[in-house]
Amino acid sequence: MVLPLVLGLLALTSIAAPILDRYLGRSTGWVLAVIFLALGGVVANEAHPQLANGGTIEFTAPWMPAIDVNFHLRMDGTSLLFVALVLGVGALIMAYSARYHSRGRHAGFFVLMSLFATAMFGLVVADDVILLFVFWEFTTIASFFLIGRSGQHANQPALRTLLLTAGGGLALLAAVVTMMVYTGTSQLSVILADPIWQENKTFATTVGVLIIIAAFTKSAQFPFHYWLPDAMAAATPVSAYLHAAAMVKAGIYLLMRFSPALSDNTVWQSTLIATGLLTAIMGALFALQRHDLKEILAYSTVSQLGFLVAVIGIGTPTALAAAGIHTLAHALFKATLFMLVGVIDREVGSRDIRKLTGLSRVMPITAALTALSALSMAGVPPLLGFISKENMFGAFLEAPGPNWVGPMVGALAVTGAVLTFAYSFRIVYGAFGGPVAQKKLHEPSLVFLLPAAVSSLAGLALGLYAKPLEPLIDRIVLDTQGEPGNVYLTLWHGFNAALVMSLITIALGIVLFLNRVHVDKLLDRKLFPVTGIEVFEKIYSSIIAFGAKVGDLTRSNSPARHLAAPFVLLVLLAVAVFASNPVIPDFPAPVTEPIDWLLLALLTLGVIGMVITRSRLGALALLGVVGFVVALLFFQLGAPDVGLTQLLVEVLTVVVAVLILRRLPRVFHKVSASRTAVTATIAVIAGATAGLATYVLTGRREISAAGDYFMREAENETGGTNVVNTILVDFRALDTLGELTVLGVAGLIIIAILDSSGLLKGDRDERAASLKKTPIGSPVGNTILARTVGRWLAPVLIILSLYLLIRGHDLPGGGFISALVGGAGFALAYLSASRAVRAPIKLPYVGFIASGVGLATLVGVLGFLDGSFLRPLHYNIPLPGDGYYHFTTALIFDVGVYLAVIGVILVALNRLGVEEEPRHQIDSIDPHPEPPDDAPQHDAPQHNSVPDRTETVTGGRR
Repeated sequence: MVLPLVLGLLALTSIAAPILDRYLGRSTGWVLAVIFLALGGVVANEAHPQLANGGTIEFTAPWMPAIDVNFHLRMDGTSLLFVALVLGVGALIMAYSARYHSRGRHAGFFVLMSLFATAMFGLVVADDVILLFVFWEFTTIASFFLIGRSGQHANQPALRTLLLTAGGGLALLAAVVTMMVYTGTSQLSVILADPIWQENKTFATTVGVLIIIAAFTKSAQFPFHYWLPDAMAAATPVSAYLHAAAMVKAGIYLLMRFSPALSDNTVWQSTLIATGLLTAIMGALFALQRHDLKEILAYSTVSQLGFLVAVIGIGTPTALAAAGIHTLAHALFKATLFMLVGVIDREVGSRDIRKLTGLSRVMPITAALTALSALSMAGVPPLLGFISKENMFGAFLEAPGPNWVGPMVGALAVTGAVLTFAYSFRIVYGAFGGPVAQKKLHEPSLVFLLPAAVSSLAGLALGLYAKPLEPLIDRIVLDTQGEPGNVYLTLWHGFNAALVMSLITIALGIVLFLNRVHVDKLLDRKLFPVTGIEVFEKIYSSIIAFGAKVGDLTRSNSPARHLAAPFVLLVLLAVAVFASNPVIPDFPAPVTEPIDWLLLALLTLGVIGMVITRSRLGALALLGVVGFVVALLFFQLGAPDVGLTQLLVEVLTVVVAVLILRRLPRVFHKVSASRTAVTATIAVIAGATAGLATYVLTGRREISAAGDYFMREAENETGGTNVVNTILVDFRALDTLGELTVLGVAGLIIIAILDSSGLLKGDRDERAASLKKTPIGSPVGNTILARTVGRWLAPVLIILSLYLLIRGHDLPGGGFISALVGGAGFALAYLSASRAVRAPIKLPYVGFIASGVGLATLVGVLGFLDGSFLRPLHYNIPLPGDGYYHFTTALIFDVGVYLAVIGVILVALNRLGVEEEPRHQIDSIDPHPEPPDDAPQHDAPQHNSVPDRTETVTGGRR
């Protein structure tokens, strides 16, 4: 149970973060750091005895039993390594952010970082490929929001990152589906052990290529390398976590996880080795061209990830051991360097090495910690980076293929390592070498430096004594290769080829550093004709342009042109059906009652009146009449739930439509007689066809098997007798949740569009002036009746809505219908306001939408207690006597529906209504009203006793 416990607590941490931030501010980072460390300790305590004996930690629970997909978690040595990075480095970053951020509220940052950690933890312990994919996409979404929240300059980098990594996610999804189809299971450990990887090379190669694409987009390998430096628009703590422990390490984890099945696949090996080394050298060259410390570190990450990808491609036990130790070493020195660059940026106000000189004299501790981590990245003893680099050198010499492949790969690796040494020293000397230029600077507080000091000194301590890491690395080899690695980690392995390669790297690196002036001149040029961002933008704009051209084929502002295509298709379909079977069967006479004909007659009159009137408001009123008649038809036919929904939707539709229509001309534009004749003909044909189809289809078949099942089993399965509601919140709750989410997003989109585009914000003074001579121009008098009725009726409607909500499982009602009733109450309160500024409902409608969708989702998670997502839980609560109340969590789900729908209704009322008090409307209720038009006019100046309240509001502190 430790794995779901930790996963759940991490998720709860993201929920608690805003509360902590409200009281602790930026110091919330310390609390989250302690939580991360505590959870890491729990995992380590549970994992040590079991993993040491060759076992694993596993947990499984039903998730989607209908397709045999379970919530399966599994931890082995490989997972433990990445969990240590997620929680350990995550704790350091959280502690660092407690002093990096300025004083104030940073709830968004802490929430997203906690969610990022949750997604990464879930990703590395998921033992189901569907679950793996879900967490994979969560990391993509979390990184998008973390990058984008840094300001407007980060919007495009965040979007480019999202689109690229989401594209890789599609490749992973294709691999997931392929594996499930061919192996018949979604459990990852079972899939990897399946003999199909050796028996079907086409399958193995196809899946391997898809996995490579997914991993390369996440781990920034050529040609997808550009997104990582582009994402440096994010805040430094985000960059540190993203580079050291999250996001980019997800791709490395995926490659290591699939290495057991693909390590002997030629396409897998050659692609990883070639692309990895190319990326390592290219990233190092780009790093040498940069002057911004953060950019240098970004390209250094690209380079180091290239080394990791290449060594995983080697696929031997030595190579996988080297990948494991270098993953850890990279996390330590990269987290330190990013944190210290953030320190420099905060203290100095610049990251440009051309402006940073001599900081070692004023910031000696920062300089020492930076030097230690940079030396580890350069592969200099006695640091952990030297051990990992030397192990990689030895692994590269084992590259598969002819005898010359190993030395060639080793030579390319040394080339990349030499460049690594050069840019590592470029970082240290660029920031801390030379004369002191800013003598007034001083060392930041030790608390600010503490997290960076921990990771920097850990790299030194583990370099001097790496033996504690041997069991973990050995277990990684066992997990990925199926055999013990017999790993021996030390600074001295004797005089061997790897040591010679290390000595060459250090010697040539020193030469490059000493000739840095000439190197700068050599590299101060464009190495490629185009950049990755330019290529991306070109492809992106081309796709958008192509989509626009395709859309132009059917795009039109004319409703007639929109309706023409489906109308023609329906006619052709009807002709084809009749031509295939021209015999008209003899149907029994329809069963009707006199009231049916009365309602249909009213319906016909309403439709005729609606199409011939030129008044927009009149057409809307007649449309409401038609809707009410249809609702009565539903009641007459025995469908009270559908009838209630229709009735309430009509009420609210009219209210919202009026808010829009008052901004439009009062009458429709004129159309020609010929156009009227054509449209009338089409309408009559369409209506006759629909009527004939209804006559042919209605009552001609028995109830479906699904309908019969719902009618028979609804009460036994759900405890409810309202079949319609049980279908919505029990049997098909996932559909309802999806529709609820779409509805909530629609409400948020209304807010975003109206706020960003300035729609519906025309000249309100002009509109008010046109209404001034009408009854609406006197809202105080005009709303007396509505206010008198609304004062009593609105609360009654809201209380009635709650009653309908509670009884919906057994009688007509439920979350949607009750929300419509409550919305009608709020609409009445809105419309009966005496003044525009008093009309808006002062309730947090965005919070209603979010809490509604969140509550419905949370109820779905509770369903796991009974084996499946969204499965309702049932309890019989004893009542006095022998009775009991049947409680089901479907009621809570309905509450979520209620809140979200109410939120969307309030959005429509508040945002489509009047946002501010027009000046002429204020004047219309002035204590000195203007005389009527037929009153004699005087030349006396207008009164100034009442100040212009519009100017007061817009010109004051607001």
